[in-house]
Amino acid sequence: MSGSLSTPISKQRWNGSAEDVSWPTCSLIVPVYNHWGLVPELLECLQAQTFPQESFEVLLVDNGSTDYEPPKSLPANVRILNCETPGSYAARNVGIEAAAGDWLAFTDADCRPDTRWLEAMLDRAQQEGTSAVLAGAVEMYTDSACPNAYEIYDLIRGIPQAHYVRRGYAATANLLVHRSVKAMLGGFDSTRYSGGDAAFCRRACASGYSIHFVSEAVVRHPARESWKDVVSKARRIKGGQVLSGSVRTRVYWALRTMMPPLHLYYRYAMAGQYSLRYRVIALAVQSRLWGHELHEMLRLLLRPARRERQ
Repeated sequence: MSGSLSTPISKQRWNGSAEDVSWPTCSLIVPVYNHWGLVPELLECLQAQTFPQESFEVLLVDNGSTDYEPPKSLPANVRILNCETPGSYAARNVGIEAAAGDWLAFTDADCRPDTRWLEAMLDRAQQEGTSAVLAGAVEMYTDSACPNAYEIYDLIRGIPQAHYVRRGYAATANLLVHRSVKAMLGGFDSTRYSGGDAAFCRRACASGYSIHFVSEAVVRHPARESWKDVVSKARRIKGGQVLSGSVRTRVYWALRTMMPPLHLYYRYAMAGQYSLRYRVIALAVQSRLWGHELHEMLRLLLRPARRERQ
């Protein structure tokens, strides 16, 4: 496994034929399930990237949407693929198989990458080499001048990517890997609806890759606006925890679910960048959510086939 790049990353070209054919350095893979209304804004963010448009492609992978309404016109570097197997990790695997770039970037349809996102990621890739898994920052936001309790909760809980990286994994909302990881690991676990990104990163690290946090590569993610959305995410995560992985891992998560989430209470209480009122609201929502997580764990253990997809 190579540890460095011989030429500047934005100048690399594909040499698979005698003809000098330009080839994307990076393939950006985005699973889409019933979020096609959000895609135009994502594409606007991607067209505003400081990294050259001709140096990356965008693969939008429809995952069996029931409201399939793609944009009527697409930029030249954007393709739409289809994946009939349910689950975002199965969709990402379809994107990986079709990718032309040496580097594979991942984000989600509801994310809004900063203009320097890809440039910052690929600059860091130049430094770290092909044996690195790179995870960028994910910042939660809301457009509401007066966010409700669930938006406040999601703002404070967020997606603490730096914390995840210290524990050896990252979220696919902002991730970059070299395509050699596909040859070694075979992609994501397509049977999962949640937790496949953490499992993927841990397998990569166990196989000799190193994981790094890239603070300057920022993707923004909207805070969830309703109790239904918060519960849906929690149910999906709980399904990934108690139905996937080794028996030891599933027992661990079942036992942990039965315990109060003190680590989250501590993190919310210590989030000094937010007001005391916001922190109290986050603690209250988390306490209510814990009860639903207990109920979901019992439901899954009794009827494991009934998992939340999205």
